Amino acid sequence: MALYDLTRSLTRGTIFGLCRPTLEGLENVPTEGPFIVAPNHLSFLDSVIVQALMPRPVSFFAKAEYFTTKGVKGRLMKTFFESVKSIPVERGEHAASVQALKTLLDILAKDEGIGIYPEGTRSRDGMLYRGRTGVGWLALTTGAPVLPVGLIGTEKLQPADRNGIRPQHFTMKIGEPLYFEKTGPDHSLPARRAVTDTIMDAIAGLTGQERVGSYNQSPSVD
Repeated sequence: MALYDLTRSLTRGTIFGLCRPTLEGLENVPTEGPFIVAPNHLSFLDSVIVQALMPRPVSFFAKAEYFTTKGVKGRLMKTFFESVKSIPVERGEHAASVQALKTLLDILAKDEGIGIYPEGTRSRDGMLYRGRTGVGWLALTTGAPVLPVGLIGTEKLQPADRNGIRPQHFTMKIGEPLYFEKTGPDHSLPARRAVTDTIMDAIAGLTGQERVGSYNQSPSVD
């Protein structure tokens, strides 16, 4: 935990010093037991922000190339993402994604927190897209409470057409935890869909984003 605590403390201090974010709802984070964080997704930096500002550790998926890039830059990226408890996953490979989703069960079984973006990939137009049902599967399989999180303004930190980061004020709102009946992995797709839609409704209530009834698609280059 020493490297995690150090990385989180440095990242948190940098975010507060440069961006002076507004945080709401930190009291909604359970003080013990497993929990699932479900944010909207506007920026590459969203995972870093949530991991740094949450009062408890949160593990997110991260693209596998962040762990396999060669050279000094690659080693630095791997060290950083491992230190904040990120989980490598091959984007676009269904089998790998399913296996990665199952690894989250092991983390929740340890009474820790995990994060998953229901939209899948980040929104390039600022709208809130239909949620994919992985978050519903996790909620029903484990019975862990789901924390809807609304990120507002994080897209300004690194616009999609820019490589550099521009410090900007943003807001992170944590909603009240949502509880669903623990059914285990054997549940119906309609039940999973209903849970996911409830979570998306809660996120929308936090962000005020315009909603889209279709799934967001990953660009060829993210």
